[in-house]
Amino acid sequence: MEPTTEHDALVDLVDVLLRDGAVLRADVIITVADVPLVGLSLSAAIAGMETMNRYGMFEEWDGSKRAQAVSRRQYADGGFPQNDSGDRTTAAHGATESDE
Repeated sequence: MEPTTEHDALVDLVDVLLRDGAVLRADVIITVADVPLVGLSLSAAIAGMETMNRYGMFEEWDGSKRAQAVSRRQYADGGFPQNDSGDRTTAAHGATESDE
């Protein structure tokens, strides 16, 4: 049996954070001479995107980024979107490559 290193502990910590997530919350009040001047309410969530979506966080952002990725993938192959049969269509003529 070999002893574990700190590197293994760090990898395990990152794995747990991405899989389960963690939420950090802090309330800070800045006072001078016992007079409260500024109040801060801080919140941070650390997790993988799958975990965030499972808890209802970043759903709209994730959906829009996925839609953008799909549209970029459609235009990546020569600049024309593909129709259902897989042929590329031109926006101006409506013709497909297989027609030409």
